Amino acid sequence: MKISKSWFLIAFVFLLGLSQTHSAQNRTVLNQAQRITGDVFHIAATTPRGAQVYAVNRPNTRTLAAIDNGLSDLFALAAKNNYRRRLNYSDYTIYIARADRTQNSDRQYSPDIAVGAAQYAGTIYDKGGYIYAAGMVVSNEPCSFIIAEHTKNFERIAEVVRYEGEHLVLYHNDRRRYNQTADHNLGVEHPILQ
Repeated sequence: MKISKSWFLIAFVFLLGLSQTHSAQNRTVLNQAQRITGDVFHIAATTPRGAQVYAVNRPNTRTLAAIDNGLSDLFALAAKNNYRRRLNYSDYTIYIARADRTQNSDRQYSPDIAVGAAQYAGTIYDKGGYIYAAGMVVSNEPCSFIIAEHTKNFERIAEVVRYEGEHLVLYHNDRRRYNQTADHNLGVEHPILQ
């Protein structure tokens, strides 16, 4: 079978268009993550199971494995709740930002990022116009969130990934429940999926 040059050119242009669309979406989300954190995510990596990672520093193997573990736990709970959408590692992009603090008010190791207080302004979470968050969803589509860089306690990374991922799984599978749990100021905290 002979493939014409015009057919090859059409296929190439189509694939190039898909690549540029995907890249444009990721560029928009990347810009948003950098605006929120003030960091530049110049390191790109992929977890062993296929999640995309952008970081300020090269993530070690324990960090990448912890991200996969958090997503694995999330996907198992999502399946238990009969959710089927966005249960692939490659659906997720995780940004690893510099920690704005490494200890919480109890002096426990707790790498967190400082973000604008927004809907939490004036609440117990408000620390003078910002809050400390273990993670934050950047985009529901594509599924993207930020976590703080850890140097130890990698189990906490898995937990934060699972918790931030809960918002995204709910967004794509159960919009009513997502709307009830999107704002922790309403009294709903993680874990959401049981």
